[in-house]
Amino acid sequence: MSMESRPNQPELLKRELGVFGATMMGLGSIVGTGIFVSIGIAADIAGPSVIVAIAIAAFVAMCNALSSAQLAASHPVSGGTYEYGYEYLSPAFGFTAGWTFLLAKSASAATAALGFAGYLLHALGWSAAFLVPVAITITVALTAIVVSGMRISNVANTAIVSVTLLVLLIFVFAGLPSVAESAAENLSPFFGSETSEYGPVHGLLYATALMFVAYTGYGRIATLGEEVHEPRRTIPRAIVLTLVVSAVLYMAVGGTAISAVGSNMLARTTEGDAAPLEVIARGFAIPGVYLVVAVGAVTAMLGVLLNLILGLSRVLLAMGRRRDMPSAVAQLDVAQTTPYVAVIVVGVIVAGLAAIGSVRTTWTFSAFTVLIYYAITNLAALRLGESDRLYPRVFSWCGLGACIFLAFWVEWHIWAVGLGLIAVGLVWHRASRQIVGAS
Repeated sequence: MSMESRPNQPELLKRELGVFGATMMGLGSIVGTGIFVSIGIAADIAGPSVIVAIAIAAFVAMCNALSSAQLAASHPVSGGTYEYGYEYLSPAFGFTAGWTFLLAKSASAATAALGFAGYLLHALGWSAAFLVPVAITITVALTAIVVSGMRISNVANTAIVSVTLLVLLIFVFAGLPSVAESAAENLSPFFGSETSEYGPVHGLLYATALMFVAYTGYGRIATLGEEVHEPRRTIPRAIVLTLVVSAVLYMAVGGTAISAVGSNMLARTTEGDAAPLEVIARGFAIPGVYLVVAVGAVTAMLGVLLNLILGLSRVLLAMGRRRDMPSAVAQLDVAQTTPYVAVIVVGVIVAGLAAIGSVRTTWTFSAFTVLIYYAITNLAALRLGESDRLYPRVFSWCGLGACIFLAFWVEWHIWAVGLGLIAVGLVWHRASRQIVGAS
C-alpha cells in the first residue's frame, strides 16, 4: 500500500444509490454508444467475427469488473482506480489511472454526443453538416442536468435506460425474419471483412479492444462509490448484474444486425451516418421500426453522455482533492451533492472533443487509454489483503494480461499519441507535486 495517506475529505457526497439505481447507472453507460455505434466500427475491422469479439470482450470486462467490484467495496470513495492506485500502488500509478480515465472517457463521451447527433439528424432527414453543432449543444444541455444534482440525474437516467432496453428488444424481434432469410449468406466467411486492411487474427483482436470499451461503463458504479448505499454489498451485485444484462443485449443486437445486412453494410452506415441500427431497421418487414430504433438510439446516447459526465466529474473531483488538478474542481455545491466546477470543466472538454466529428477516431483513442486504465485497476486488485478480497486472484491476473495485450492491437499512431499524452500527464504530475511540496 502506498505510504502516502489519503487526504482529509470533510465534504463527502451523500449516499443515494441502491442496487437498482447503481445497476441502471451502469446500464446507462454501457447500453448506448457501444451497441448503437461501436459494433459497426468493429464490424468494419473484423467482419462477422465481431460477434466473437463481443464475447471475448465481455469475458475480459468481467475479469476487470470483479477487480473493480472488490476494490470499490473495500475503498468506496469517488475516483475509482485513481483512488485505488494511490491507496494500493503508488502516487504515479494513481495519477496515471486518473489521467487515462479523463482521456479515455472524455473521448467516449464525445463519441456518444456525435452518435446522438447522427441518429437524430438521420431520423429527421437533416444534413450531416449539423453533426458537430448538435453534438456540442446536447453536451451543454446534459452538463446542466448533472450540475443540478445526483437525484435528478438518477431519475433521468432510469427513464432513459428503460426506453433504450425496450427499443433494443423491439429491434431484435423485428429483425428475426431478415435474420432467417439472410444469415447464411451474411455470416460467410465468418472471419474477416472484405473491406478490412487487417488479417483475421489482427482484425479480431483489434475489434475485441474496441468492444471492450463498450462494456467499461460498469466502472461508473465504482467511480460513484461514495454515493452508494452499503457499498460492500451493493457495488459487486450491481456491477455483475450490469455486465450480464449488457453482454446478452450486445450479442443479440450484434448478431441480428450482421445477420440481416452483413458486416460491410453495417460498417458503411456507421461511418457515413453514425446511425447504423436505424438504417438497418428501415429494411425490416415491420413498418415504422426504424423510427422506434431512432428514438431508442437517441435516448441511449443521452444516457451514456449523462453517465460519462457524472463519472468524469467524480474522478476530476478526486484529483482536485489531492491537488493533482487545480483544487477548484473539488468544490461542492451547497447541498453537498455535486462537484459543480468539475462538471462544468468536463462539459467543456467533451464539447471540444466532439468538434473532431469522427466517431472512429474518438472511439479508438478511448479503447487504448481505457485498457491502460483497467490494467492499473487489476494491478491494484492484486494488492488487496485477504480480508478485503471477494474473488480469486486469477481474475485480476487475466484482466491485467488481457488489457496490456489488447491495448497495442489498435492502430499504432493511436497508441503512440496515447503514450505521449500519458508522458505529458506524468510530467505535469511531478511538477505539480514539487510546487505543492515547496509551498
